Amino acid sequence: MDFKEKLAHWQQEVDAALPEFLPGSETRPARLHQAMLYSLEAGGKRLRPVLVLAAAETFSATRSALPAALAVECLHTYSLIHDDLPCMDDGELRRGRPTCHRQFDEATAVLAGDALLTHAFALLATHYADTPELAATCVAELAAAAGSTGLIGGQMEDIEMEERAADAAALDYIHRHKTGALITAALLIGARHGNPRPGELAALREFGDHLGLAFQIVDDLLDVTSTTEALGKTTGADQALKKNTYVSIHGLARTRAAARHHTAEAIRACRRLQDRPTDFFQALAARLETRVQ
Repeated sequence: MDFKEKLAHWQQEVDAALPEFLPGSETRPARLHQAMLYSLEAGGKRLRPVLVLAAAETFSATRSALPAALAVECLHTYSLIHDDLPCMDDGELRRGRPTCHRQFDEATAVLAGDALLTHAFALLATHYADTPELAATCVAELAAAAGSTGLIGGQMEDIEMEERAADAAALDYIHRHKTGALITAALLIGARHGNPRPGELAALREFGDHLGLAFQIVDDLLDVTSTTEALGKTTGADQALKKNTYVSIHGLARTRAAARHHTAEAIRACRRLQDRPTDFFQALAARLETRVQ
Protein backbone atom coordinates (compact mmCIF):
# COMPACT_ATOMS: atom_id res chain seq x y z
CA MET A 1 0.00 0.00 0.00
CA ASP A 2 1.13 3.56 -0.65
CA PHE A 3 0.97 6.31 1.97
CA LYS A 4 -2.65 7.31 1.35
CA GLU A 5 -3.83 3.71 1.37
CA LYS A 6 -1.99 2.92 4.58
CA LEU A 7 -3.29 6.04 6.30
CA ALA A 8 -6.88 5.31 5.25
CA HIS A 9 -6.52 1.64 6.27
CA TRP A 10 -5.36 2.50 9.78
CA GLN A 11 -7.94 5.28 10.19
CA GLN A 12 -10.70 2.85 9.19
CA GLU A 13 -9.30 0.21 11.54
CA VAL A 14 -9.52 2.64 14.46
CA ASP A 15 -13.05 3.75 13.53
CA ALA A 16 -14.26 0.15 13.15
CA ALA A 17 -12.83 -0.83 16.55
CA LEU A 18 -14.74 1.79 18.56
CA PRO A 19 -17.78 -0.45 19.26
CA GLU A 20 -15.45 -3.23 20.44
CA PHE A 21 -13.44 -1.15 22.87
CA LEU A 22 -16.04 1.33 24.21
CA PRO A 23 -19.26 0.81 26.18
CA GLY A 24 -22.36 1.02 23.99
CA SER A 25 -24.53 4.11 23.85
CA GLU A 26 -27.29 2.39 25.85
CA THR A 27 -24.97 1.35 28.68
CA ARG A 28 -26.14 2.95 31.90
CA PRO A 29 -25.77 5.90 32.39
CA ALA A 30 -26.71 6.24 28.73
CA ARG A 31 -26.22 10.01 28.48
CA LEU A 32 -22.61 9.74 29.63
CA HIS A 33 -21.75 6.98 27.17
CA GLN A 34 -23.55 8.79 24.36
CA ALA A 35 -21.41 11.87 25.03
CA MET A 36 -18.23 9.79 25.04
CA LEU A 37 -19.12 8.14 21.74
CA TYR A 38 -20.38 11.40 20.22
CA SER A 39 -16.92 12.92 20.62
CA LEU A 40 -15.02 9.81 19.57
CA GLU A 41 -17.17 9.03 16.55
CA ALA A 42 -16.76 12.55 15.17
CA GLY A 43 -13.62 11.19 13.53
CA GLY A 44 -10.79 13.58 12.81
CA LYS A 45 -7.36 12.71 11.47
CA ARG A 46 -6.82 9.87 14.00
CA LEU A 47 -3.16 10.93 13.91
CA ARG A 48 -2.19 9.57 17.32
CA PRO A 49 -3.72 6.10 17.06
CA VAL A 50 -2.37 5.81 13.51
CA LEU A 51 1.10 6.57 14.90
CA VAL A 52 0.68 3.73 17.39
CA LEU A 53 -0.23 1.29 14.62
CA ALA A 54 2.46 2.58 12.25
CA ALA A 55 5.18 2.31 14.91
CA ALA A 56 4.03 -1.20 15.80
CA GLU A 57 4.39 -2.25 12.16
CA THR A 58 7.73 -0.46 11.79
CA PHE A 59 9.16 -2.35 14.76
CA SER A 60 7.68 -5.73 13.78
CA ALA A 61 5.12 -5.98 16.58
CA THR A 62 4.52 -9.43 18.00
CA ARG A 63 0.89 -8.68 18.94
CA SER A 64 -1.91 -6.31 17.98
CA ALA A 65 -1.42 -2.69 18.99
CA LEU A 66 -5.07 -1.82 18.33
CA PRO A 67 -6.11 -1.69 22.03
CA ALA A 68 -3.22 0.72 22.70
CA ALA A 69 -4.17 2.82 19.69
CA LEU A 70 -7.74 3.13 21.02
CA ALA A 71 -6.39 4.01 24.47
CA VAL A 72 -4.37 6.87 22.98
CA GLU A 73 -7.38 8.09 21.00
CA CYS A 74 -9.59 8.00 24.12
CA LEU A 75 -7.07 10.11 26.00
CA HIS A 76 -6.67 12.54 23.12
CA THR A 77 -10.44 12.96 22.77
CA TYR A 78 -10.77 13.60 26.50
CA SER A 79 -8.22 16.41 26.15
CA LEU A 80 -10.20 17.98 23.30
CA ILE A 81 -13.48 17.84 25.26
CA HIS A 82 -11.86 19.58 28.22
CA ASP A 83 -9.95 22.05 26.04
CA ASP A 84 -13.28 23.16 24.53
CA LEU A 85 -15.03 23.74 27.88
CA PRO A 86 -16.28 27.26 28.76
CA CYS A 87 -13.63 27.55 31.48
CA MET A 88 -10.90 26.82 28.89
CA ASP A 89 -11.35 27.91 25.25
CA ASP A 90 -15.17 27.76 25.11
CA GLY A 91 -15.07 26.12 21.69
CA GLU A 92 -18.17 25.86 19.52
CA LEU A 93 -17.05 23.31 16.93
CA ARG A 94 -14.78 20.29 17.06
CA ARG A 95 -14.24 17.85 14.20
CA GLY A 96 -17.05 19.56 12.29
CA ARG A 97 -19.63 19.08 15.06
CA PRO A 98 -20.87 21.15 18.00
CA THR A 99 -18.47 20.58 20.88
CA CYS A 100 -19.46 18.08 23.55
CA HIS A 101 -20.61 20.65 26.12
CA ARG A 102 -22.77 22.39 23.50
CA GLN A 103 -24.32 19.16 22.22
CA PHE A 104 -25.02 17.88 25.75
CA ASP A 105 -24.17 20.19 28.67
CA GLU A 106 -21.09 21.28 30.56
CA ALA A 107 -21.35 18.79 33.40
CA THR A 108 -21.85 15.87 31.02
CA ALA A 109 -18.86 17.01 28.94
CA VAL A 110 -16.62 17.16 32.01
CA LEU A 111 -17.66 13.66 33.04
CA ALA A 112 -17.35 12.31 29.48
CA GLY A 113 -13.78 13.60 29.36
CA ASP A 114 -13.04 12.11 32.79
CA ALA A 115 -14.49 8.77 31.71
CA LEU A 116 -12.44 8.66 28.49
CA LEU A 117 -9.25 9.46 30.38
CA THR A 118 -9.96 6.65 32.85
CA HIS A 119 -11.01 4.24 30.10
CA ALA A 120 -7.70 4.75 28.29
CA PHE A 121 -5.78 3.19 31.18
CA ALA A 122 -8.40 0.47 31.66
CA LEU A 123 -7.88 -0.58 28.03
CA LEU A 124 -4.14 -0.95 28.53
CA ALA A 125 -4.49 -2.80 31.84
CA THR A 126 -7.10 -5.27 30.62
CA HIS A 127 -6.02 -5.99 27.05
CA TYR A 128 -2.37 -6.51 27.94
CA ALA A 129 -2.90 -8.34 31.22
CA ASP A 130 -1.15 -11.42 29.79
CA THR A 131 1.98 -9.33 29.03
CA PRO A 132 2.40 -7.33 32.26
CA GLU A 133 5.71 -5.75 31.21
CA LEU A 134 4.17 -4.35 28.03
CA ALA A 135 1.09 -3.19 29.96
CA ALA A 136 3.19 -1.42 32.59
CA THR A 137 5.40 0.22 29.96
CA CYS A 138 2.43 1.48 27.95
CA VAL A 139 0.67 2.78 31.06
CA ALA A 140 3.84 4.57 32.16
CA GLU A 141 4.38 6.17 28.73
CA LEU A 142 0.78 7.35 28.48
CA ALA A 143 0.64 8.62 32.07
CA ALA A 144 3.86 10.60 31.66
CA ALA A 145 2.62 12.15 28.41
CA ALA A 146 -0.78 13.06 29.86
CA GLY A 147 0.13 14.22 33.36
CA SER A 148 1.23 17.39 35.10
CA THR A 149 4.62 17.39 33.38
CA GLY A 150 3.06 16.54 30.00
CA LEU A 151 -0.23 17.44 28.35
CA ILE A 152 -1.93 18.85 31.46
CA GLY A 153 1.18 20.84 32.33
CA GLY A 154 1.19 22.30 28.82
CA GLN A 155 -2.47 23.23 29.20
CA MET A 156 -1.75 24.98 32.50
CA GLU A 157 1.11 26.96 30.98
CA ASP A 158 -1.17 27.84 28.04
CA ILE A 159 -3.75 29.30 30.43
CA GLU A 160 -1.13 31.23 32.38
CA MET A 161 0.45 32.60 29.20
CA GLU A 162 -2.79 34.37 28.32
CA GLU A 163 -2.09 36.74 31.19
CA ARG A 164 1.51 37.68 30.39
CA ALA A 165 3.65 39.08 27.59
CA ALA A 166 4.63 37.01 24.57
CA ASP A 167 7.37 34.51 25.37
CA ALA A 168 8.80 32.33 22.60
CA ALA A 169 10.46 29.87 25.01
CA ALA A 170 7.23 29.42 26.96
CA LEU A 171 5.34 28.82 23.73
CA ASP A 172 7.78 26.07 22.74
CA TYR A 173 7.22 24.47 26.15
CA ILE A 174 3.44 24.57 25.64
CA HIS A 175 3.61 23.05 22.18
CA ARG A 176 6.04 20.31 23.25
CA HIS A 177 3.89 19.33 26.22
CA LYS A 178 0.31 20.09 25.24
CA THR A 179 0.67 18.57 21.76
CA GLY A 180 4.03 16.91 21.28
CA ALA A 181 4.10 14.72 24.39
CA LEU A 182 1.15 12.57 23.32
CA ILE A 183 2.41 12.30 19.74
CA THR A 184 5.76 11.02 21.03
CA ALA A 185 4.06 8.66 23.48
CA ALA A 186 1.95 7.19 20.66
CA LEU A 187 5.11 6.36 18.72
CA LEU A 188 6.87 4.84 21.73
CA ILE A 189 3.83 2.81 22.78
CA GLY A 190 3.53 1.37 19.28
CA ALA A 191 7.24 0.60 19.09
CA ARG A 192 7.13 -1.22 22.44
CA HIS A 193 4.91 -3.85 20.80
CA GLY A 194 8.03 -4.93 18.92
CA ASN A 195 11.65 -5.05 20.04
CA PRO A 196 13.17 -1.58 19.62
CA ARG A 197 16.78 -0.99 20.51
CA PRO A 198 17.66 1.90 22.90
CA GLY A 199 19.17 4.01 20.14
CA GLU A 200 16.06 3.53 18.06
CA LEU A 201 13.84 4.76 20.89
CA ALA A 202 15.98 7.89 21.13
CA ALA A 203 15.56 8.52 17.40
CA LEU A 204 11.83 7.91 17.71
CA ARG A 205 11.59 10.43 20.57
CA GLU A 206 13.42 12.99 18.43
CA PHE A 207 11.08 12.29 15.52
CA GLY A 208 8.04 12.70 17.78
CA ASP A 209 9.34 15.92 19.29
CA HIS A 210 9.88 17.59 15.91
CA LEU A 211 6.69 16.13 14.43
CA GLY A 212 4.67 17.46 17.37
CA LEU A 213 6.18 20.93 17.07
CA ALA A 214 5.63 21.03 13.32
CA PHE A 215 2.04 19.84 13.75
CA GLN A 216 1.18 22.52 16.31
CA ILE A 217 3.00 25.29 14.43
CA VAL A 218 0.94 24.43 11.35
CA ASP A 219 -2.20 24.49 13.52
CA ASP A 220 -1.27 28.02 14.60
CA LEU A 221 -0.94 28.97 10.93
CA LEU A 222 -4.24 27.38 9.99
CA ASP A 223 -6.04 29.29 12.71
CA VAL A 224 -5.34 32.50 10.78
CA THR A 225 -5.10 31.25 7.17
CA SER A 226 -7.80 28.59 6.84
CA THR A 227 -11.60 28.49 7.21
CA THR A 228 -13.94 27.00 9.77
CA GLU A 229 -15.42 24.74 7.09
CA ALA A 230 -12.02 23.36 6.10
CA LEU A 231 -10.79 22.78 9.65
CA GLY A 232 -13.98 21.55 11.29
CA LYS A 233 -13.39 23.93 14.18
CA THR A 234 -13.75 27.67 14.60
CA THR A 235 -10.86 29.61 13.06
CA GLY A 236 -9.60 32.85 14.57
CA ALA A 237 -10.20 31.46 18.05
CA ASP A 238 -6.60 32.04 19.17
CA GLN A 239 -6.80 35.69 18.14
CA ALA A 240 -10.19 36.14 19.79
CA LEU A 241 -8.83 34.73 23.05
CA LYS A 242 -5.64 36.81 22.66
CA LYS A 243 -3.52 33.67 22.86
CA ASN A 244 0.18 33.81 22.12
CA THR A 245 0.88 31.64 19.09
CA TYR A 246 3.76 31.13 16.68
CA VAL A 247 2.07 33.55 14.31
CA SER A 248 1.47 36.27 16.90
CA ILE A 249 5.05 36.03 18.19
CA HIS A 250 7.02 35.28 15.02
CA GLY A 251 4.78 36.40 12.13
CA LEU A 252 3.61 34.33 9.17
CA ALA A 253 6.90 34.06 7.27
CA ARG A 254 8.98 32.89 10.25
CA THR A 255 6.20 30.55 11.36
CA ARG A 256 6.15 28.88 7.95
CA ALA A 257 9.95 28.59 8.12
CA ALA A 258 9.70 26.99 11.58
CA ALA A 259 7.21 24.43 10.25
CA ARG A 260 9.61 23.56 7.41
CA HIS A 261 12.55 23.31 9.84
CA HIS A 262 10.85 20.94 12.28
CA THR A 263 9.46 18.83 9.43
CA ALA A 264 12.97 18.45 8.00
CA GLU A 265 14.35 17.57 11.44
CA ALA A 266 11.60 14.98 11.95
CA ILE A 267 12.49 13.34 8.64
CA ARG A 268 16.19 13.44 9.53
CA ALA A 269 15.45 11.66 12.83
CA CYS A 270 13.52 8.99 10.90
CA ARG A 271 16.55 8.28 8.77
CA ARG A 272 18.49 7.30 11.88
CA LEU A 273 16.27 4.19 11.98
CA GLN A 274 18.43 2.81 9.22
CA ASP A 275 17.14 -0.74 8.92
CA ARG A 276 13.50 0.07 9.67
CA PRO A 277 10.84 0.98 7.08
CA THR A 278 10.13 4.66 7.74
CA ASP A 279 8.63 5.76 4.42
CA PHE A 280 5.21 6.19 6.03
CA PHE A 281 6.59 8.38 8.82
CA GLN A 282 8.53 10.56 6.39
CA ALA A 283 5.53 10.97 4.09
CA LEU A 284 3.30 11.76 7.06
CA ALA A 285 5.65 14.50 8.28
CA ALA A 286 5.71 16.07 4.81
CA ARG A 287 1.92 15.78 4.48
CA LEU A 288 1.26 17.44 7.85
CA GLU A 289 3.37 20.43 6.82
CA THR A 290 1.52 20.88 3.54
CA ARG A 291 -1.80 21.29 5.36
CA VAL A 292 -0.90 24.98 5.04
CA GLN A 293 -2.33 26.09 1.70
